[in-house]
Amino acid sequence: MHFTLRTLASTAVSLGLLLGGASSAFAGKAHFVLDAQTGAVLEAENADELNYPASLTKMMTIYLAFEALRDGRLTWDQRLTMSENANNKEPFKLAVGVGRTVSVREAVMGMIVLSANDASVAIGEQLAGTETGFAKVMTEKAHQLGMTRTVFKNANGLPDPEQVTTARDMATLGIALMRDFPEEFALFSNRRIEFRGMKLRGHNGVMNRYAGADGIKTGYTTASGYNLVTSATRDGKRLVGVVMGGETAEKRDNQMMGLLDKYFPAKSDSLSSASTVEPAAAETTKTN
Repeated sequence: MHFTLRTLASTAVSLGLLLGGASSAFAGKAHFVLDAQTGAVLEAENADELNYPASLTKMMTIYLAFEALRDGRLTWDQRLTMSENANNKEPFKLAVGVGRTVSVREAVMGMIVLSANDASVAIGEQLAGTETGFAKVMTEKAHQLGMTRTVFKNANGLPDPEQVTTARDMATLGIALMRDFPEEFALFSNRRIEFRGMKLRGHNGVMNRYAGADGIKTGYTTASGYNLVTSATRDGKRLVGVVMGGETAEKRDNQMMGLLDKYFPAKSDSLSSASTVEPAAAETTKTN
């Protein structure tokens, strides 16, 4: 089995119907690149304009799962029961069925590699009781991290006209993940998982094509276009890039790889005039 569970054709149709009137004219295309160690902003276009996050939303769900694991509110082997609400989240999901369980580890890896929507909701409902309540926690955490323009309305990024973010905010979240959870961040380097006897492959093309890429997350809805947050390291230098609103997955991936290539060579002129954000902590363990 290559993946779960619906064809991409039906996915596009169903997501389009779900979007309804969500056609606000946001930035559309945006990108942002920064040096994760110094905080230097290397390039930005429409970085503070609103966009729909799509499955980049799961980065916050994963952040809060890591936080709960650290604080003892979750354990890796803890079982999560799939509610009807979780099970209904098409198209990409673990698809174990209503009332069945998955471990926290399976849910987290399902989000990271497969972008599993049901796993995201299961985590949210476990931590906050309801997905709506969890979305409020997500937004509060976003603002605490400095994601000033981000509002979350669900745990997985499925279409909601009020769920918005910016390229800068998503870079901030990427930095927070590697800074606050350096060991767990290594999980983002996984390109495939085995789940219930099935070998399942993710769909992050940059991870497979770009030397040094070790995360983080793709996203797509018809309203958002093709989104991507990438972390990559070469010769001890780490960059975080964000591309939002790509026309196709291939164009998005090529844009990201071009941006990273542009700034991995030494470019003192860019660094000297760059603005900054809070840098990631020094890395002492392998990150993804």
